[in-house]
Amino acid sequence: MSWDIEAPNVVTEARFRELVERGYSAEILCQETAHQKGPSYYGVWIMRVVSDEGVEKLLVTARTRTTYNDIKIREFKTVSGVVSFFLGLGFTHVDLPLVAGTSRSHKLAPSATAPTDKAASDKSADS
Repeated sequence: MSWDIEAPNVVTEARFRELVERGYSAEILCQETAHQKGPSYYGVWIMRVVSDEGVEKLLVTARTRTTYNDIKIREFKTVSGVVSFFLGLGFTHVDLPLVAGTSRSHKLAPSATAPTDKAASDKSADS
């Protein structure tokens, strides 16, 4: 019996990062329209990875004692939080949806044949 079983439609950050590096698209889904409060913009965004075959997996939080081991969809509440997460994944730009119900997909370019920033941003800005 294999104990290396993965939940069918969710991943933690470590697995999310691994799948993006293997060629999955990282998708940002806007759940709440962005609004300005002081110098920052707030909203609610969730992430998912999508394979070329269409398999989707939502990013969830790691289990902790404070959440009683519940798995919850990870929500990002600020524009800077989303940008920081994507920079940490290795992206050099982020096309961020700002209206509820919209999404943007990003795919890392292969390092050996990385296109220019302009070409990469044109290709990864799919809706």
